[in-house]
Amino acid sequence: METHEGAAAVGDGVLDYSRLRLSTFRVDTISDKRKKDTRQLYLNYNRLGSLPSSVTLFCNLELLDISNNGLATLCEDITGLKRLKTLLAKNNRLDEFSLPKEFGSLPLEVLNLSGNRFEEIPLQCTKLSRLQSLSVGGNRLKSIPSEIENLTSLEMLYLGGNLISAIPPEIANLPYLSYLVLCDNRIQSVPPQLTRLHSLRSLSLHNNLLTYLPREILSLVQLQELSLRGNPLVVRFVKEMTYDPPSLLELAGRTIKSRNIPYSPFELPSNLVRYLDLASKCPNPKCAGVYFDSCVRHIKFVDFCGKYRLPLMQYLCSPECTSPCSSNPQSDAESEEENSVPADRLQRVLLG
Repeated sequence: METHEGAAAVGDGVLDYSRLRLSTFRVDTISDKRKKDTRQLYLNYNRLGSLPSSVTLFCNLELLDISNNGLATLCEDITGLKRLKTLLAKNNRLDEFSLPKEFGSLPLEVLNLSGNRFEEIPLQCTKLSRLQSLSVGGNRLKSIPSEIENLTSLEMLYLGGNLISAIPPEIANLPYLSYLVLCDNRIQSVPPQLTRLHSLRSLSLHNNLLTYLPREILSLVQLQELSLRGNPLVVRFVKEMTYDPPSLLELAGRTIKSRNIPYSPFELPSNLVRYLDLASKCPNPKCAGVYFDSCVRHIKFVDFCGKYRLPLMQYLCSPECTSPCSSNPQSDAESEEENSVPADRLQRVLLG
C-alpha cells in the first residue's frame, strides 16, 4: 500500500495517520484510487501546523479528524470537501479568524472545536444548516451569538468551560435541541424562554453563578437531567419585595381583565387593545389577578418530600400574593402548585 511509513488502513475507506509525529502531510504517495475511496481520514495527534490544500483530493471524505495538532488556520480549500459530515478539530490553536470565509457551505453534521482559542463563535459556524452537534468547550468564549438560532437541526450544543455570562433567548428557537451543556461558565440567570425547548432532555448548568431558576423550567416536559452543583443557589427561603406601585393605566387594565369586562377594537384605540392583550396571569392559584408591568419578584422553593428544594423565580401581581416567612415557608399557593407537579418528574429534575 502506498502511504507514509507507519500509516495504517483500518478497513475499507479508512486511512489512519494518527500519532505519527507528522509535521507535514504528503499525499503524493497515495494512489488516486485510495484517495477517491477514502471516507475517513485520521490525522490527529501529530505536529501539523497547517492543513495542506491537498486534503481536498480526498473528494469523498465524510470524516476528518485533525485534533491535537498545532493548527492555527484551516485552509480555504477545505470547503471543497462537499461530502464532509464530521470535522473534529479539538485541541489546536484555532480562533475566530482561523476558519475560511465559506466554511458555512460545508454539509457538516458534527463539528468539534473544543480546546482551542476561540473568543467568539465564528458566524460561519451559524450557517451550517445541517449541523446536529456543535462542541466549542474549553475555549475563551464570552458570549453566545444570537445567530445560534439559525442552527435549526442542532441536537447537541456543548459550550462548557468558557467565560459565558448570559444565555441568549434565541437558543429557545432550536426545535430539536436535546442536550445543552453550559457548565463551568459565569452564567448568572436562565432565560424563561428556554421553556420552548420541547426536546430538551439534559441541561448542564453546574459550576456557574446561578442563585435561582425561572419557575418556567418545570414546563420542560422531556427534561430528565438538570445539573446544578457548584452554584450559589440560595439555601434558605428568600423574598424580594421590590415593588413599584402600578400606574393608573395598569390599574384600569387589571380591572378590565380580572372582571372580564368585554372590549373590542371598535370601542378602544388599537394601542390599548394591544396593551390589554399583554396581561399576565398571577401564578398564585388562589388569586384571580393579572399584571402588566408592575409585579413582585419572588423566589419560591419547590419542595420534594421535605428533602430536596429548588429555588425558582416567579412573578406575582402584588405583595399580598406572598406569605410571611416561617420555619417551613410554604404558602397555600406554593403547596398547591407543588402538588400539581408529578413527584417522579420533580425528583429527576432536582437530583439530575
